[in-house]
Amino acid sequence: MATILKLYDSLPWAFRAGVPILLTVGTTTFCHHLFHFNFLEFLGCTYSIGLGFLLLYHFFLFIYRNWVGVALGHNTDLKKLGSWAVVTGCTAGIGEAYSHALAKRGLNLVLMSRSKEKLEKIEREIRELYQVQTKVIPVDFTEGMEIYNGIEEELKDLEIGTLINNVGMSYPFPEYFIDLPHGRKFYRDMLNCNMMSLTMMTAIVLPGMLQRKKGAVVNVGSLTSILDTPFMALYGASKAFVDKFTQDLALEHEEHGIIFQSLIPGYIVSNMSKVKKSNFFVPTPEAFVEKAIQAVGLQSRTAVWLPHQILHACIHIGQFFRRDGAAEVR
Repeated sequence: MATILKLYDSLPWAFRAGVPILLTVGTTTFCHHLFHFNFLEFLGCTYSIGLGFLLLYHFFLFIYRNWVGVALGHNTDLKKLGSWAVVTGCTAGIGEAYSHALAKRGLNLVLMSRSKEKLEKIEREIRELYQVQTKVIPVDFTEGMEIYNGIEEELKDLEIGTLINNVGMSYPFPEYFIDLPHGRKFYRDMLNCNMMSLTMMTAIVLPGMLQRKKGAVVNVGSLTSILDTPFMALYGASKAFVDKFTQDLALEHEEHGIIFQSLIPGYIVSNMSKVKKSNFFVPTPEAFVEKAIQAVGLQSRTAVWLPHQILHACIHIGQFFRRDGAAEVR
């Protein structure tokens, strides 16, 4: 079953769409010849069988991508993609957890963040614990395009197989868009940090990956990208960009050996979320990152943490059935 799911999941989207349609038509035709349905019974049977195949497929695929595929080693070994990994926003939370997890797997690290002091601290920790090579690049991602020429120069001679676009910023507190403190500077800073950073870092690293025909780009988004987020409008919109950008790049490069993964988690213990204690619904950054790395090559768009995945599914179901007040004709 796992091998069948893996082969099916690797097919182009047109074939993946065609297989369940053929199965449904074939099964329904067989039932029609067996039971001699009238027209309405035929339609009902077609709908029931199609829905049944769809639910079974997604159930088995969920089990495969989260547990069976990992156990069978069908996920991606990041070290085989290149000897270096780049982590932005690496000095706290998810970024720090990624730095330790990747170094533990034997990858050399380029560590990028704003504070030189914090970068040097995490660099010392990683070198002492894992005996890997490191390179630190202090950079403020709220600045504009002028910072990226220097970054490209620093990275040009490295075999970068993994890019973790984690750096980001949020609102200091929920507020009307027009009333945000330091309004236009805040708008610019958030757009540069949350959107321009991953766009330009991907543009810098992707050509080398395409040349070697292997690589992984992980973009850390948020569950707010699929939720209504009034009073955090710009943050939610910027994370929706992260998700859409990643999905479309994944389609562009699915035949080039490049893996793109969009992470859309809920709350995680971090300074940004302001949650200090973990529980079943709110994981530590370390636990979340371990699951996210295991999912590379198996899940291209995921909330990773099981309760977050369930919440993600519930949101989609709710959005399907809800009445959109903004679209109503009054």
